[in-house]
This record gives sequence, C-alpha cells and structure tokens, in this order.
Amino acid sequence: MQTPCAFKGVLQVAVPSPLPQTFDYLPPAECVAEQIVPGMRVRIPFGRSQKVGVVVALESDSRIDRSRLKPALELLDDGAILPAEIQSLAQWASSYYHYPIGEVLSAALPTLLRQGEGARLSGEKVWSLNETGHAVEPQSLKRAPRQLALLQLLQQREKPLNASELDTRFENWRTVMRNLIDKGWIEIAEQATPSQPLTKESGTPPELNSAQRTACNAIHNTLDSFRCLLLDGVTGSGKTEVYFNAVEEVLQAGKQALILVPEIGLTPQLLKRFQQRFAVPIALLHSGLNDRARMNSWLQARAGDAPIVIGTRSAVFTPMARLGIILIDEEHDLSFKQQEGFRYHARDVAIRRAQQAEIPIVLGSATPSLESLHNAQLGRFHHLILPERAGNAAHPKIRLLDLRQQKLNDGFSTTMLQAIQHHLDKGQQVLLFLNRRGYAPTLICHDCGWLANCQRCDAHMILHKSRHLLRCHHCDSQRRIDNQCPDCGSVDLRPLGQGTERAAEALAALFPKNEIVRIDRDSTRRKGALQTLLKQAEGGRGQILLGTQMLAKGHHLPNVTLVGILDADQGLFGLDFRSSERMGQLIIQVAGRAGRGDNRGEVLIQTHHPAHPLLNGIIHHDYSRFASDLLIERSQAQLPPFRHIALLRAEASTRELPNEFLSAARDLGFQLPNTQGAHCSAELLGPIPAAMEKRAGRYRAQLLIQTDKRAQLHNFLRHWLPQLAQLPQAKKVRWSIDVDAMELG
Repeated sequence: MQTPCAFKGVLQVAVPSPLPQTFDYLPPAECVAEQIVPGMRVRIPFGRSQKVGVVVALESDSRIDRSRLKPALELLDDGAILPAEIQSLAQWASSYYHYPIGEVLSAALPTLLRQGEGARLSGEKVWSLNETGHAVEPQSLKRAPRQLALLQLLQQREKPLNASELDTRFENWRTVMRNLIDKGWIEIAEQATPSQPLTKESGTPPELNSAQRTACNAIHNTLDSFRCLLLDGVTGSGKTEVYFNAVEEVLQAGKQALILVPEIGLTPQLLKRFQQRFAVPIALLHSGLNDRARMNSWLQARAGDAPIVIGTRSAVFTPMARLGIILIDEEHDLSFKQQEGFRYHARDVAIRRAQQAEIPIVLGSATPSLESLHNAQLGRFHHLILPERAGNAAHPKIRLLDLRQQKLNDGFSTTMLQAIQHHLDKGQQVLLFLNRRGYAPTLICHDCGWLANCQRCDAHMILHKSRHLLRCHHCDSQRRIDNQCPDCGSVDLRPLGQGTERAAEALAALFPKNEIVRIDRDSTRRKGALQTLLKQAEGGRGQILLGTQMLAKGHHLPNVTLVGILDADQGLFGLDFRSSERMGQLIIQVAGRAGRGDNRGEVLIQTHHPAHPLLNGIIHHDYSRFASDLLIERSQAQLPPFRHIALLRAEASTRELPNEFLSAARDLGFQLPNTQGAHCSAELLGPIPAAMEKRAGRYRAQLLIQTDKRAQLHNFLRHWLPQLAQLPQAKKVRWSIDVDAMELG
C-alpha cells in the first residue's frame, strides 16, 4: 500500500530537453520509496506531455514560488539508478561540453530506462511453432513463398529462435512473422538471457617480449591510482596481450575492466579473444544490440556481475560496481567523438572518469592522435612504446607505385596486378583497400559534361550499379539511374571514377578463379553480415579481400601477405587541418594488416604524388617521425593541440540566415569583457560556409573560437552561450556548439 511521501522539500530534476537547466517539482503525493535520493528516475509532467527525468538534488525550497510547482507523477526506482560517480561524471561532461544536463544524463541511460521501464534483468523474446503450426502443410503456402520459407525454418528447429538468430537467417522477418502469428501458428515466449559462454582456452599465453613486459609492469605499478598511459605500439606488436595482462591483474583483485572500441565491427573479434582468455561473464554494449539486451548488459555491469565490459563510445557512461581499469583500443579513432547532439569525446570523458575513480587508463594505438602524443611529450601521459612486431612477424615492405603516365586497367596498375597474381599463386590472401563505396563517385555525360548532382546537397550522387540507383551518401536521397542526360538528351552516360563495387567487378573479370570478398557498408547492411564476412576472411576463404576502412582497423588476418592501397591521393589535400594526420593513420593501419603471420608482408600504394612527404614518411614505417613533423607544423600554425577550439555551427533553409546569426554572435562575443584589444581571451574567426555548405536541403555555416588556454575557452563560452539564445536571429536557425571540434567541415 502506498503511503504519503515523507519528504516535503523540492526535487531538482534534470529533464531531457534543449534547455540548459534543471526543473523544480514537488515530490509525488504518494510514493513507495522511504527515501528520495539523487540519481533516481522520476516521471514528471512536462508541458503537455510526460517525461522521464533524473533527480539531481533535493532542496528545502524552490527557486520559484512553491505554489507554481507541479508534483512529480511517480518515482521509478527504489534507489539511485545512476550512482554518484556517474552523476558527477555527467555533471562534468555537461559543463565541459556546454550541453544540457538533462540530455547528458539521458544519454547515460539505456533506451528502455529512458522510456521509464523498470530496472530489472529480463529474458528475451523467442518464437516457435505451436502444434497447429507444426501440422501445417507447406503446400498451403505455395503462393506466399516468404511465409513458407519462415515456416520451414521454424519446423526444422527444435528450439525457439530469438531475434538475433532470426536476423542472421531471415531478412526482414518481422512482417512475415506477424502474418504467421495472425494465422495462429506461432508461440511467443520469454527465455532467460544466457551469460556469455565461458570458453577459456587451456593453452599457455604467448611469452611477452621485453617491451611488452615493460608496459605491463608500468600498468601494474599504477593499479591503485590514477595514471594515463599511452600504449604506442606498431601494428602487430601485441598490444592486446598487454591488455590481457592488465585485465588479469584487475580481475584477480576482484575489480572490473571497461574496454572501449571505436566501432561495432571490432567488437566480435575482440570479444572472442577475451572469451578465449577469461572464463568470466562479459557484457557487451553497442548499438548493434536490441534494447533489451543492451539494458541487461548495462544492469549486469552496474551490479558487478560482469567483470569485463566491452563497448563502443557510449559505454563510457556505464555504471560499474568495482571499476579497476579503463582500456581504449585505437584511441586515435574519430568514432570516439560524437558528431551530433551531445558532442562528447569518449576518450576524454574516460580519462576524466579514471581520474575521478583514481584508477589507471590505457590508451592504445599504432598511430596515436597528435593530442595524445603532445600530452606524452608534456609528461601528462606515460608513454609506453612497443617498437617491434610480436613473435617472428616482420614489418612489411612498403612501396609507392607512381601512376603518372601509366596505363590503368579499371584502376589497377600493371605492377599491382602482377603482385596480386604472385601472392595468389603462393596460396596467400590479398587485401585491397579503396575508401570509396558504391560503383562510381558519380555519373557523367560524355557529350556535354553534365554530372549527376544531389538536389539537396553540394555533392555528387554516387552510382550504385547493382541496385540501379544514384544515391547521396550525405542525405541518403536516391533516384533511379538517368536514361539520358537532362541537359542535352544524350544517352552516353558513363560512370566517373571507381568505388568498391566497380573494383570488385573488375577483379572478378581479371581473376575469375579466385573468390572475392567485398566488405563495405553496402555489403554488410544485413545484421550479422560483417561478422560472417570477417569469419570467412580470417579462415582463409576469399583469396581477394576488398573493402573500405571497415577492413583497416584491428582485424587479425594472418594469411594476408599483400595489401594494395588503390587510391592514396584522395586524403592528401583535404580542407581540414587534420586531413594529413588522418590519412597517415589510415594508410599505416591498412598496411598493418600485411604479414601478421609467418610470411613477410608487402604493401603497394598507388599514387599520382610519389614525392608527397606524407607518403614518403609512411614507407619508412616511421609514424613517430611523421607525427613529430605534423606537431611542428601545428605549433607554427597555432592549431590544436597547441590552441583550444570550439565551433559554433548554424543551419537554416536559406543561405543568409546562418550567416546573420553567426555575425551577430561574433559581434556579441567582441562586446564581452576581456575579449577586446591586447587582452583578447578568445579569437573569433568567421563566419564562413561549411565545407559542404548545403546538406539535406539546409545551408550551413560556422564560426571558429580559439584561445591559448583551455580555461579561457570555457570562461568565454560560459558567458557567451547563454546570451546567444537571446539573439533575435537565434530563433530562425538551428545552432550548436562543438567543444574540441574534430571535424571543421
């Protein structure tokens, strides 16, 4: 029986809304909980709707007239669903990224908890045939082939199928399943979610070399205190073994480990390796899971029932009962920075979390970010270097192939084709990298030069030949391939350039006896497809592997001895000052897939600019020298990490409105105290159009804010941003602030 709530004060509630404030509510008229505490979820009336918020503080009185306050509708938890350390981390992130606390706390919760569901572990839904379904004659569904196929799949299975199994076995199965349910043939049940299988291998771990032992000792010596360690190891140097060693020490101490990876594609392989090494439950947290599975993993981590948690960016906010270490794999990867909405960087949030928890954090990469290398130079990070590949593996031999004045066969030079054939003849695998999906970057009229452009973006439509579509990869608009030129009426329309689909077509003609596995976003749209293709590649199937950057990171392919980079020029002259850094990292990561087994690898890079210093630095395997040169350039140009930046972005349906708002914002900034003359604490540059000014039918512009010191930047933003919302132009645009912006386009 519910009793009147004993608490007579006021709840300060963080509500997911764009308003940068908390809201005061009276406690519910009746409540089950004996005590209301910060971190509890509460359902509250908000405008004309209801929302789920998080109590952040209890006050004796309100900031506004108490008679105007509404009571909360109900408490959703018996205690704090978000422990104090996560509340503190969220408050820091809200302050640092200047983003509403309600949105930050909402982002820290799984979807089902945001929607108000109870915080309890539950089973997953499964489907099977009932007696009537088993008795159905297949011939009765001959006019409904998809229903027949699903019926036969269920008839062949002794156990019920869950959603994940159905996703991998039957495309778009939910609509078909509803038809079978309507016929009364399906039984739906809920079964307990099994823990991750405990499959620890009995073999002895590989012996560590001296550099690995030094790194492990450095981590062990700081397990009871905060320290940020940069594990800088060349590709194949055994960074994962160092991770394992650190995690083993943490588990023996009865604590938990949080491992962050940049993309879902890296999770299955890393999970498998951790399962083989540790016979403990492992919780996964990434967007590829359904909402129920994600919440179960989150709750297991929070309760301490999952000693190891592996997740992507948002897992950094996962509560953990006994967190002992944080590991970030591929710390340089841009995927760790959220690019929409709450624009946080998971690496930096993780460092703050480790600092608050007084535990070590390890940042691992073969190509560390310039920010991390700069911090290591300043002594803020402890720099651990693994200079050689583990075991007997040697560095691959890298060569540049000068394409100038060379005849190309569908984008392949003669030397590249000969090398491919040579490695195939030896029974080895070849990996070809082309960071451009689709058949061709666009369609061109051979008679008048017309190009197939997107009507909603400043971009070309990408030709997807197999689907007979032109598609914009920025706004996702699409249309059928034109039959004739809309300008001159010519029917001589030709694909311009090469994407992975066209390269695969050419390879099939050039090497008809060899299996080709293409891995890009188009070939892996179906759930489970990426894991299936990677498993084939790792098992030696697919003598020729062709793909985008999905193939570049973290994958261990021991039979690959040749890596061919088909077009190294597309990233050499980017508009963003980070373009050279990212292109160098990508090429080195791709090259690192070669020769990870017993046979030495070879890397061939096709380019029209063989004298480019970036490429010449790469062929000597000297990323540290390459990065040092870039840091000198950044220092001379006074760019990050030597200065601190934020980007004010604005967009609207007309070109003029974003510029008007940003100009007004700039003028307002100049009027703030201590931002004029010789005492200027913030430099405002712009407004200028975004690199792609028009996107999805809206015009975009930006204003760059730079300061010498981080504190100056945040002091300026704290005074400036609240006033921006009061500008008359602010109501006519969508605007946002991006602190430590990683992309200036």
